[in-house]
Parts: sequence; structure tokens; C-alpha cells
Amino acid sequence: MPVKPMADYSNDIEAVTIAPITPRDVESFHQALDIVARERKYLSFLEAPPLDQTRTFILDRIGRGDPGFVAVVRGEVVGWCDISRHDRQIHAHRGTLGMGIVPDYRGRGPGLRLINAALAEARKIGFVRIKLSVHSDNARATSLYEKVGFVTEGVQRDAVKIDGQYLDTIMMAIVERKNAAG
Repeated sequence: MPVKPMADYSNDIEAVTIAPITPRDVESFHQALDIVARERKYLSFLEAPPLDQTRTFILDRIGRGDPGFVAVVRGEVVGWCDISRHDRQIHAHRGTLGMGIVPDYRGRGPGLRLINAALAEARKIGFVRIKLSVHSDNARATSLYEKVGFVTEGVQRDAVKIDGQYLDTIMMAIVERKNAAG
């Protein structure tokens, strides 16, 4: 499926709104996800899943109360950050963070605002451990994660293969027991 180009609002950085993701954001989120995926550099897939699968994922996460936020400019999603709680009871205190920013908005603030919103919500609802993985050549993202408190727990060697090139994956987490219910 060809990717519809997004309108260029890159000069409107002050117009970026951070808000919880809603069902009305699904199609625009899907478009932003596809743009970032097709860069073949940052995500665990090389194109967005079909729209119906993306819709199911988002609606399931909203229904479960998982933290999920989007950066929106003039009605278009330009970034996202979500934390998916693990399903099993013994792992329900932890989640996995995923995020992405379309190219024109990287390094301009929405990423920090998104991750702070998602982490604040995760703390509020009792997450104790949040993990993520990041490609080892993504220094900008690694720096952002460290800035908000994530620490490196390990490296998976040759964990990713894109276009014949192997990359390591850095495993990071933030653990805050003070969030534990009880």
C-alpha cells in the first residue's frame, strides 16, 4: 500500500498537542507508524501492520487502560508512545514501551513530552517496571530514554537484521517499586 505523504507542519512545533490516543486517531496513527517503519531503521517491523490489526491493537490497549499517547498537529499524528501491560498476573506490574516520531519532529521536543506523559500515567496506575528495546545505532533514542531514567540492562547481539545488516539491540528498563500497589 503506498504511503500518503503527510502535510508539512514541521514549522508548527509549538502546535504539537500531546493527548491520550483515542479511536479517532487510529488511521492517522497507522499512517505515522507506516512512515517510521518504512524508514527501515527504528522499529521491529518494516511497514505498519494492516489497518484492521492496528485498530484492534489500539482499541485493545485503550480498553485495558494501558497508557498510550499521541503527538498531534492539525489533526495528524506525528508521534506516539504507549506502554503495554503484560497479560499474565505474575507479570502485570510491568509493561513494554513503544514509541516513534515522524522525521520532521525528531529532536524538537515531542518525544520527551510523549514519554513523560506515558510514564506519568504508568506510575499513576501502578506499573513498577517498564522495559524497552532500542537498536544500538539509535543514539538519539537511547539518550532520550536515559534522560527519563531508563538504564541499560543488557545487549542482544545481532538481534536485528535489516537489509542484510545485523544490529545489536539494547535492552533498557526503568524500575520504580514505589509505584507498587499495596
